[in-house]
Amino acid sequence: MLPIKLKVTSIVKYTPDVWSFSMTPSLGARPDFVAGQIGILSLEGYGSSYLAFASAPEDPEIEFLVRRGQPTRVAGALFEPVTPSTVMLKEIVGQGFPVEKYMGSDLVFVAMGTGLAPLRSALRHVFPMREKFGHLVVVYGARTVDEFCYQEEMAADWRMHGVELRQVISQPSKSDWSGPTGYVQSLLDNLIPELNDPVALICGSNEMIEQTKTRLVELGFDAQKIMTNY
Repeated sequence: MLPIKLKVTSIVKYTPDVWSFSMTPSLGARPDFVAGQIGILSLEGYGSSYLAFASAPEDPEIEFLVRRGQPTRVAGALFEPVTPSTVMLKEIVGQGFPVEKYMGSDLVFVAMGTGLAPLRSALRHVFPMREKFGHLVVVYGARTVDEFCYQEEMAADWRMHGVELRQVISQPSKSDWSGPTGYVQSLLDNLIPELNDPVALICGSNEMIEQTKTRLVELGFDAQKIMTNY
């Protein structure tokens, strides 16, 4: 099935450097993928970029949450004054988040910045079978309040499905924010005692992932139930 050409159908601009791109195949069926896997997108003259799926496998459109990258790569080309109308999906890589293995468990999603994308993919995949899981907790960090993405969806769809959302920013001096400040790891301390057989899904920088894993294990989390998508 791969490679296939994807047509850009819509764009949502969250910040000058973080946009969401919805796409559909130009021809044929949409590709199968595991929630949270990574697509390798290519464009003639711009090389390739690795971008996590932000949409669930069941969603009618494929979505990527993209931070502006190098101008010589797809993640830069998409931000050109005239956005390319199509890109090529060359390959799908990574293990993603096979949440079906953990039915009956509480799920804890820990994300920083655009690392929310693959976790959103997994969360949206869970919603149609919501009754088969316990608590859904999302711990989401950004530098400033303006950098939080999918706020409208969080307030509506996520809330309707009983998602407990905990947000934190690391640069409060640059935002009008009265909530928690610091890093996502700082919101984990009081989390574990409230949960039943929890499973963690993590995405962010390498440093954030390692620190989060360490902190979860210190809090009594089963290391075998801490997942990354790649």
